[in-house]
Amino acid sequence: MKTIYENTINSIGPLATSFLEEKMIILFGEGAPKELAEFCYGIEVVGVKDKIKTGQKVMINNESYEITSVGEIVEQNLTSMGHITLRFNGATTPELPGTLYIEDKDMPVLEIGTKIRIVSE
Repeated sequence: MKTIYENTINSIGPLATSFLEEKMIILFGEGAPKELAEFCYGIEVVGVKDKIKTGQKVMINNESYEITSVGEIVEQNLTSMGHITLRFNGATTPELPGTLYIEDKDMPVLEIGTKIRIVSE
């Protein structure tokens, strides 16, 4: 397995769980505006090692989620701000440019220290 992207949750905004009912997790790198950081899971800003594509997997801790579609600025946003939305709805056409769409299955519980990786076979 080739790792395309890797990060760790290092902070959790007090309102970060607000979007769980909508099956969304919002990630944002350090330096996020305070009013946005409250709704986000904080990560470091790190680069993407390769193109993120449909069919790859998002690994959250040891749980695997298939990527069903990729917004057009996901890679750019991860590399520049660490800011994307993970949407667990299985959409095959990206509705928002900064969103990574993942298969519709039970969402993980994110805690400080949770590892997030994007991998390809």
